[in-house]
Amino acid sequence: MSSSKVKRKLSGRKKSAKKYPLKVEKIGKKFGGISAVNNVSFSVEKGSITGLIGPNGAGKSTTFDLITGVTSSDTGVVKFNGEDITRKRPYQIANIGLVRTFQITRELKEMTVMENVMLAPKNQMGEQLSNVLLSKGRKRVESQEEEMLEKAWETLDIFHLDKLANEYAGNLSGGQRKLLEMARVMMMDPSMILLDEPMAGVNPTLKNQIITLIKKLSKKGYTFLLVEHDMDVVMNHCNPIIVMHNGGVILEGTPSEISTNERVIDAYLGGSE
Repeated sequence: MSSSKVKRKLSGRKKSAKKYPLKVEKIGKKFGGISAVNNVSFSVEKGSITGLIGPNGAGKSTTFDLITGVTSSDTGVVKFNGEDITRKRPYQIANIGLVRTFQITRELKEMTVMENVMLAPKNQMGEQLSNVLLSKGRKRVESQEEEMLEKAWETLDIFHLDKLANEYAGNLSGGQRKLLEMARVMMMDPSMILLDEPMAGVNPTLKNQIITLIKKLSKKGYTFLLVEHDMDVVMNHCNPIIVMHNGGVILEGTPSEISTNERVIDAYLGGSE
């Protein structure tokens, strides 16, 4: 290999380590002999809003599950900020800053919006028995709880949920539940967020709120990877876009490249589900 090629290869590695917090390398998963995800590889750039699209059954949500440890992969490697997280448990992955939402929201319906949000932060001192029993520990717990409460109010205000703080989560609309789930995620101090169909079942007004919030957070340095079937949202707000079909990645590119590609049109945009 020539020195110029070696230099390009090394510079590419450095760029990857700095700019791409998430790297998915040839991951695969079979269920009963059927490949749900097959040899999938892609990287997500820091601060980007990257879209992951494809027809139903393409393997998008399973890919999310493999990345976040909800399901163990059969093959391949997932790296986050250069660390191999392939075999880590979901809470371990969340604790290092990679968190996700789910297609069907998982709010605690019989708890208030504020209670849902206050449960989310990691490393809560009140969960340790010694801190509850000892006076010094109780003071630290009280101090931390005051800080978390202040942060919770700020977060609810950002997501336009502050007026619903004392409302039971089960009484929220579908869009409000999506906002609540995102608020809970932000209470965990993530650097990257995976959103699984954040616009599903959301009315146009709340949809615009969610899009605006995602874009604001992206500009602040948060990284997003989102699965979404609303093609207007994807084409207008995601770049790049990764297309999956039959468990594999068939194309990655800009919105204009994706929307004019015949393989994508056949597989998804203009093809059968």
